[in-house]
Amino acid sequence: MNHRSLSRWRGCALLVVLALQPLTFWSARAEAQASAGNGGPAMEPTPDPAAPVMTRDRSGHVTVRTRRLTGAFTFDGALNDAIYRTRPYTGFVQQEPNEGAPATEETEAWIFYDDTYLYVAARMHESHPERRVASDMRRDALNLYNNDHLAVIFDSFGDHRNGFGFATNRLGGLFDFAATNEQPSSNWNGLWESKAQDVDGGWTVELRIPFRSIRFHEGEGAWGVNIRRMVRWKNEISFLSGVPRSWGRRALNKISDAATLEGIVAPKQGLNLDLKPYALGSQLSNLTATPAIRDRLSGAYGLDAKWALSQQMVADLTYNTDFAQVEDDEAQVNLTRFSLFFPEKREFFLEGQDAFAFAGQGGGGGGGGGGGNSMFPGMNPNDNIAPVLFYSRRIGISDAGMVPILGGARALGRSGNWQVGALSMQTEALAGTTVPSTNFSVLRINRDILKRSRIGMIATSRSPSAAAGAGNLAVGADAQINLSDDLQFTSYLARTDTKGKTGDQNSYRMRMDWNADRYGLNLEQMAVGQDFNPEVGFMRRAAFHRSYAQARFSPRPKAMPAVRKFTLQASGDYITNAAGALQTQELRSLAMTELSNGDFLYVEGTRNVEQLSAAFDVARGVKVPVGRYDFAQGRLSYQMGPQRPISGTVTVARGSFYGGTLTEASWRGRVEFSGRLYAEPTISWNQVTGPYGNGDANLYGTRITYTVTPRLFVAALTQYQSRTRTVSTNLRFRWEYQPGSELFLVYSDGRTTDTPTARFPVLENRALVIKLTKLFRW
Repeated sequence: MNHRSLSRWRGCALLVVLALQPLTFWSARAEAQASAGNGGPAMEPTPDPAAPVMTRDRSGHVTVRTRRLTGAFTFDGALNDAIYRTRPYTGFVQQEPNEGAPATEETEAWIFYDDTYLYVAARMHESHPERRVASDMRRDALNLYNNDHLAVIFDSFGDHRNGFGFATNRLGGLFDFAATNEQPSSNWNGLWESKAQDVDGGWTVELRIPFRSIRFHEGEGAWGVNIRRMVRWKNEISFLSGVPRSWGRRALNKISDAATLEGIVAPKQGLNLDLKPYALGSQLSNLTATPAIRDRLSGAYGLDAKWALSQQMVADLTYNTDFAQVEDDEAQVNLTRFSLFFPEKREFFLEGQDAFAFAGQGGGGGGGGGGGNSMFPGMNPNDNIAPVLFYSRRIGISDAGMVPILGGARALGRSGNWQVGALSMQTEALAGTTVPSTNFSVLRINRDILKRSRIGMIATSRSPSAAAGAGNLAVGADAQINLSDDLQFTSYLARTDTKGKTGDQNSYRMRMDWNADRYGLNLEQMAVGQDFNPEVGFMRRAAFHRSYAQARFSPRPKAMPAVRKFTLQASGDYITNAAGALQTQELRSLAMTELSNGDFLYVEGTRNVEQLSAAFDVARGVKVPVGRYDFAQGRLSYQMGPQRPISGTVTVARGSFYGGTLTEASWRGRVEFSGRLYAEPTISWNQVTGPYGNGDANLYGTRITYTVTPRLFVAALTQYQSRTRTVSTNLRFRWEYQPGSELFLVYSDGRTTDTPTARFPVLENRALVIKLTKLFRW
């Protein structure tokens, strides 16, 4: 390591230490005051056998009691132990389809604990067990929501804002998530177990969650809890404590409506230190390099460490950070002149990214924010144009290729109403290029206010800058004010500082979202200055002013049992450059029908005006010239309910397009062969014709996944893009051979079909990686 890198590395460590010290002090002080106020350490209460295990007051608020597990207990999902002779929690209420009505399928649930684990158990009664949907058992599969499942969330600090959630189905699939300010994130992962069994007239399940897998208030105190049950064949969702259906599938994260969990006495924290070293070997070929690389063998090792300094403060350290096991990005069709946004997939950056989220946007690359909040996302290229101040894919990834990461540190903490996140990463210089060793740092502070609102600040730094060599800084302040369950105001003000840029380096946004079940209204004003340049962030569109409005009407027709909801939506978008000249104008209308069987039908029409100041490629060999274009398009989509063995969204569209014609047809679907084997095909056919040429921008691909157990699977992703005439393949084997310890085998290659004399796609690059990790816990 050279002196320059060592100096930056010390700077990384200093940043984290400085961020940790004040929060650790106030956290320890708060704990000491709480202990003194309670007269010393909390003692476990003696359960009152006559006390009810569940009450529901006139307002509908639920209170449940838990108890410490005593005597023998067998964790097998069968619910045969003595603890299940106690009264369960019952009386679940619907969110969908009839908000507040009793659930039509009975659920009985229990929560109890011992010195090490938190247990959740449930018996799901079924009137038609043969109709149960259970089609996915892979760890962290998003499709688990579309199965019959049980999910639970714990507000373990009792702050009515944040929590940890766990979901499982009959096949033993595991899905965990965190809620930050009542917004969900699937990027958090904990170590826990689930076991389920079939019983007459339903199924049973037990969850065993180590206390050390979550953060919590030590000693006695009231938590929050809610439990969700999905009966997919009915499309019925019910909760232990009712939540508004306007919250949709995010409803479990509405912790302010959770039940109160009494009687829990959480254990004291131990050392709580995790070390996870890795070793890998690889074979690499790159035939496009100069000179060509053929079957080069190499090895590497590194280490990740996590230390819970307290229940409120967690520090992560990483050395020689490696992401060889990460799946390739899914290709996207881009018919616009703007950059594509790819989500973060690397585990180190995924965890805790919500702590860095700014102005309601994804902190580590989970989302770009902005836009129209469409009922059918992805159809409007302007939906995600708000700048992201922290985009973690800037770290270790460049146009020149993957950049080695020397290491870094992250600290996440909370004390009372304050939350802080600090991260600093150091990359090495990329050999054979002009990419220098670079430091990326971000500091984020949030303050909870009112009942469900917050304000915050963020600062990011990149040194040296991507362009000028000097450092790049970005700072911002944001606010999210929730005046009711359905009404939210979001705003931010940000500024960057880049050497050599003298124009407007400011950006702001003001947005109102009223999203009730029947009505909706969204208004937004946003501006990005000519020289606004967050180099640790992402901007899809630069230097613009935007005015946006959207209105929605969503009635639920009682006289039509086959229809659950109609939606009529209209929006207007007006975007100018910094001088006020028109860039984009869009009028958009959408009619949607949600059927009771889970299917959706969408009909959409758009009218666009685009003023191009620079030509851009829309397809291979087709360049749209500078000029003003006025065009209209129509789109029809049908989304098949996820309970079907063959599902997905079929879309056809046609209309004028930059002086020519665009015809589209696509299917993004899922084909289930069994609960272990499924395919996820993507077919996107896009034909452009016009005075500037004819061409296509097609994408064909599929992911095939075979799951042996919830902790062992193999997946293959193959993709072809006609625009680049490339074929890519990525094959991944993952085995969690012990909780938190994994073995990966990854093969990937890239080929080209742009060789007329070749009968088969010609190999350009290939890699084979074997990686082993081992988790040590103290």
